Amino acid sequence: MRDIPRLPTSPGFWRSPLRGPGFTSVLGLVLLIGVTALFVTGLISYAAYNPDLAPVNDKTPDKGLLGFYLFAWPTHPHWLYRLTQGVHVTLGITLIPVLLAKLWSVVPRLFELPPVRSLTHALERLSLLLLVGGGLFEFATGVLNVQLDYLFPGSFYRLHFYGAWVFIAAFVAHAVLKMPTAVRNVRRMRQGGEEAGERGGLTAVRPDPPSVSRRGALWFVGGGSLLLFGTTAGRGFDGPLRRTALLAPHGGAEPGTGPNGFQINKTAAYAGIHPAETGEGAWRLVVTGRGGTVRLSRPELHQLAVHSAALPIACVEGWSTSDQTWRGVRLRDLAALVGHGDEAPDVFVESLQRHGAFRHAALRANQVADPRSLLALFVNGAELSPDHGYPARIIVPAAPGVLNTKWVARLTFGRL
Repeated sequence: MRDIPRLPTSPGFWRSPLRGPGFTSVLGLVLLIGVTALFVTGLISYAAYNPDLAPVNDKTPDKGLLGFYLFAWPTHPHWLYRLTQGVHVTLGITLIPVLLAKLWSVVPRLFELPPVRSLTHALERLSLLLLVGGGLFEFATGVLNVQLDYLFPGSFYRLHFYGAWVFIAAFVAHAVLKMPTAVRNVRRMRQGGEEAGERGGLTAVRPDPPSVSRRGALWFVGGGSLLLFGTTAGRGFDGPLRRTALLAPHGGAEPGTGPNGFQINKTAAYAGIHPAETGEGAWRLVVTGRGGTVRLSRPELHQLAVHSAALPIACVEGWSTSDQTWRGVRLRDLAALVGHGDEAPDVFVESLQRHGAFRHAALRANQVADPRSLLALFVNGAELSPDHGYPARIIVPAAPGVLNTKWVARLTFGRL
């Protein structure tokens, strides 16, 4: 075919002197480690929702064999979800410059002619197509979810879950095909050797004069990742980085001051909670179990044994609070009130919130049994504010934030 540099299918079209096997291989090896960690922490996050406990927790009911690994989510250590989801979101955002640089470095291969030269080449091209599409989809939906911008159709949980499996399948196939070559190229680069061009390779046939070295370009990509880390990580961990987390959700000041001055996702107004239904004269907690049903007002709850627990709230968007001091009635004590004094059962929690995901949630027996699992009435020495779940909310160690249901109206204990 005649070489027409104006067309991307022509090798002469791509002029950057930075592209080459070594540059691409370094980025690929970083992504190999980073994406593997992302996938594992993503699966852990999915397990933390206990989707096989009850349909209400399962946003992917047709997952089939993809739920093979699910296990009962533990309550120890109490900061477990805070750590795993903080790593998942922070690492995902930190890897964005590496992903974009890797995609830029291999763009010429997307326009290679002929499209297919052999069965092996066809498999490589297919894995590359799924890898690029799946990677962009997963990172884009993840960032939108972190920023609470639900611009995509359908449930984030479903889209991100199935997208992750497509992406990781293509990623594994691509890694198996390219790993030996990537390791050889990096070794050559470390030894200062020339990056030999391959048939259909990445090295420009007529490169422009370089304005920066490949090593400098790698430092530039690393600097971008470091910048994103510094402007994101603080919302998942305590420390000085919390003030620099400008790109994380709720990256500004904490909501108000005082005992209730820590992060939330949904306000009472957003959830449609009206003061008329949460006042002491109107609100009653309905507790049901094998021994019957009881209805308790807040003053009656105060008369039960009240306990304290220092626990954070950690959300799927990657943000978390420091440990807050909660006071309320243990869930296992409420279970005992309705005939479950021998051992703690599962519980189905219903909120006054009428619309939206997780207005209902299920907790496992091990979560109910933990002495730190509370129906909280107070936080940091003060009554819960309306935005933090007044008149009562769930707080469970190591559970995702959405399972710490606010504005609780009913608890149904039993096997789910």
